[in-house]
Amino acid sequence: MSSLVQSVDWLAIAPPTITAVVGLVVLVADLFIGDAKKAVLGWVSVAGLAVSALMLLPILDGDRATFCLTGDTSACSYTADRFTLVIQFLVLGGALLTALLSVTALKDANRELPEGEFWFLLLSSAAGAALLPASRDLATLIVALEVASLPAFALVGIKRGDKKSSEAALKFFLSSVTATAVSLMGVSFVYATTGTLYLTQIADKIQHVDGQFHTLAQAGVVLTLIGFAFKTAAVPFHFWVPDTYVGAPLPIAAYLSVIGKAVGFSGLILVTVVAFPSYADVWGPALAALAALTMTVGNVGALRQQATRAYSAVRLLAWSSVGQAGYLLVPIAAAAYSKDAEKAIGSTVAYALMYAVVNLGAFAVAALVGRTRPLNRISDYRGLYAASPLLALVLGFFLLCLAGLPPGIIGLFAKVTVFSAAVDAGLGWLAVVMAVNVVIALFYYLQWTTLLFRAPEGEPAEHRVPAPLTAAIALTAVLGVVLSGAPQLVLRFSATSLF
Repeated sequence: MSSLVQSVDWLAIAPPTITAVVGLVVLVADLFIGDAKKAVLGWVSVAGLAVSALMLLPILDGDRATFCLTGDTSACSYTADRFTLVIQFLVLGGALLTALLSVTALKDANRELPEGEFWFLLLSSAAGAALLPASRDLATLIVALEVASLPAFALVGIKRGDKKSSEAALKFFLSSVTATAVSLMGVSFVYATTGTLYLTQIADKIQHVDGQFHTLAQAGVVLTLIGFAFKTAAVPFHFWVPDTYVGAPLPIAAYLSVIGKAVGFSGLILVTVVAFPSYADVWGPALAALAALTMTVGNVGALRQQATRAYSAVRLLAWSSVGQAGYLLVPIAAAAYSKDAEKAIGSTVAYALMYAVVNLGAFAVAALVGRTRPLNRISDYRGLYAASPLLALVLGFFLLCLAGLPPGIIGLFAKVTVFSAAVDAGLGWLAVVMAVNVVIALFYYLQWTTLLFRAPEGEPAEHRVPAPLTAAIALTAVLGVVLSGAPQLVLRFSATSLF
């Protein structure tokens, strides 16, 4: 029986490996560094994530695969193709921006947050998130999902003595563990009916399952998808999002909103399009219904936020991220009906890249405002232009990108790409639902944007911008402006090669 693995392609696995190794180095170094010098751990983590991202450059030249079965190079556990590299770029770039936000957050916390443990958990989660898009068997996929998720639970509840943070972590943990258990049951059903865990082999063997096992295979497909639907915050698996974002340190809320979604969507794409293409009649309608439900519930939830309520700005971004998850689901559902599934998946990846840049930027500005206004209400942003004109213009630009309005051309371009994917697949009803939701979202995004330029009530607060926060805001703003000037770059970069 051919079950031995081939030699390891170390260059292919370098990005997640370096991230994990730097995490271990930081954890050990924390034991020997005094409290006065703990800040160096943050900069080591930032450097490690930057190196991991740069290690994607040498492997852009072509597809690489490792941990393959001897005698069958099509059955591999790790594949570094175009899809993998784009998602890894999103994950590592997003984690790098999160690390820049965290450097300031940890300094402001005045040792209330344990620095060594924080950086170790963040890097461990990022390593799992970078491993997931390269996983090509169900076992590695689930392990990567849990490596990305388990440290995230701890990061949400890492504030010492904060009841709100502990409750958020517990809710996140319990709901996630339940979803993972259901997903593992689905994997066991798939393995029982196909006799393999490799995605490419499953795609072939699941088509020839005996009639008496057909229902078991269908149940396996549906249950496997549930775990990944939870990670994407798709309705009805979204209820943990608002409380978790409010209870977590703000950089971790930003991390979950972008990297958490990248993990869920890349896993969802792999199990649907690569492993279960012959069951498109099962997952296609299910994902289309989930997309419609998710974008509607998310946008209505964001619309209901009161400007004077505590943490309303973070809650609005949380509900908005649920709505954005609905848009991201549309092209994956369209892949079930489309003749060109690869193009449909490219639309999801393009939208994810746009969303990652502008949403991290919006959270970066929220983190800055939260330094002087810890309750982070939407009303706290009134008159921001009077105090910090550049900051108000940048936040306004990010919100217009999320709304899909000029000058946020990249947001408009991404929404049109997703809309056309639905129309091309014959999902006209889903395109209509999306159009209605875009209009709903316009209201709350524009309401927040106009507030930035209204006359301030009382003296406008001064916002001193630390260097790491400046770098994060500047990076996201520059990327957003460049991509708005040349939006076609996103679609070219996100072209996938899953087939």
